[in-house]
Amino acid sequence: MKEERQDLHPDIWVQDHGDVLFRYALVRLRDRAAAEEVVQETFLAALKGREQFKGRASERTWLVGILKHKLMDHFRKSSRESPVTDLISSEESPEDFFDRNGKWKVEPGAWGDDPGDVLEKKEFWKTFKECMVGLPQRLADVFSLREFEGLETEEIRNLMGLSTTNLNVQMYRARLRLARCLDTNWFERKEKEPQK
Repeated sequence: MKEERQDLHPDIWVQDHGDVLFRYALVRLRDRAAAEEVVQETFLAALKGREQFKGRASERTWLVGILKHKLMDHFRKSSRESPVTDLISSEESPEDFFDRNGKWKVEPGAWGDDPGDVLEKKEFWKTFKECMVGLPQRLADVFSLREFEGLETEEIRNLMGLSTTNLNVQMYRARLRLARCLDTNWFERKEKEPQK
């Protein structure tokens, strides 16, 4: 029995899927204009390739898949256009965090909250997004590709044109900065709030 193909409705894509696609892109790109552009490119590519839609997934799932490809194109292009100075951050180095023996100079605060509970809180995600905005573009891109898109090391290396060592250093720096930012802007703030 042949599966019946679901029809596409391009005339209502923006209305039905625009906000979801935009939020998805914005979290990964951290730039409203870039997110809008990638979503527009997604709709255009979907229009041009609508004959390839087989109906095996929902219309939204198909559009998100196209958006993911457009995001990869964006990351690839921005990695080629990034100045070399973006790769090197003089603001922080391991010496800022660790002593000669590899011990923390100032230990991170105890986060206390259950990680699963924290992820459910909208306020946490707002703070997380603000911390992501504070990262240099290259670090944010690498972190997003790994943690949001789930790409493997080899895929990110090829996409961004990085050596394994450089990728590992960038992931380390991104995680360290995010941990510091969250420690200061989320967990310390939560400790100071009156308990209910």
